[in-house]
Amino acid sequence: MSQLDPGVQIKRRTMSRRQFVSTFGSLIGLILLIIIMYALKPNFLSTSNIRNILRISSINGLLAVGMTFVVLTGGIDLSVGAVMGCAGMYSAYFAQTSMNKHWMVAVLVGVGMGLIIGTFNGVCVSYFRVPPFVGTLGSMSIAKGLTFLLTDAKPIPSLSTEFKFLGGGNIGGWLPTAIVIMLVVLAICFTLLYKTRYGRYIFAVGGNLNAAHVSGINTKRIICSVYIISSVLAALAGIITSARVTSGVTSTGDGYETNAIAMVVIGGTSLAGGRGRLWGTIIGILLLQCLTNGLDMLGVNTYYQMIIKGFVVIGAVMLDGLNAED
Repeated sequence: MSQLDPGVQIKRRTMSRRQFVSTFGSLIGLILLIIIMYALKPNFLSTSNIRNILRISSINGLLAVGMTFVVLTGGIDLSVGAVMGCAGMYSAYFAQTSMNKHWMVAVLVGVGMGLIIGTFNGVCVSYFRVPPFVGTLGSMSIAKGLTFLLTDAKPIPSLSTEFKFLGGGNIGGWLPTAIVIMLVVLAICFTLLYKTRYGRYIFAVGGNLNAAHVSGINTKRIICSVYIISSVLAALAGIITSARVTSGVTSTGDGYETNAIAMVVIGGTSLAGGRGRLWGTIIGILLLQCLTNGLDMLGVNTYYQMIIKGFVVIGAVMLDGLNAED
């Protein structure tokens, strides 16, 4: 067998290193972050703090998991934060004790808002060919308008005890309900993405839209469906948040779309579509949440935290770009 050209060998080694960083970089970063935070603040790994991190991660995680489906097709969903707030307010409205409604009605109303807005997003992007950035930006404004119209931007208090259990309750006396919901959602999403034909179609559409269409995949339906998944999970996050803070607040979800995109990118999913891992998104969720929690414990100013997070996201995108070269 003839020996490979030295230039080819160097190129292969470089690509191998880049692939390793792309695959395990976020995991290594998470481990290092935990070690550093523990050295600076030993109570960072206390049981109560870990529960707090996981509880908040479960809410942000619902947005990030839904965003992963969208980004894998090469799209983006800027409306998830607004959908989260909208669904949270509408579910809270029906969860008021004065409404005398079953808590499930409130949940169904909130999920229904996510389903409607997600379908609108999907139809606009897939069937009417509206650029995802523009279409979901418009939906963001629509969802915020619907939120303000409901109560004229006033908060909604006095939610039922059963509804509040979704965000602030514990199963078995120690496991937060929000974490259980997140684990169930993850199990469903992992099955959809890696054990079904539908999941393979998502990767195919993101990898090469034209080739997927020629091979017989209904690309419009696939693209439409991922926006529905994203909005429904964002609505679920909004419901849990309203239940956790025990009231509906119009500012719920503001800026959360940025965190969701950051978690997906940090986890190694390519913004170009067709390449990514759901487990990577989970690592991204934990990494960003651990970073936020650790900086809070260290007393770092919120504005400095924004700067640090910005550099983390840019660094993740740079690594993705380097891995995509050649």
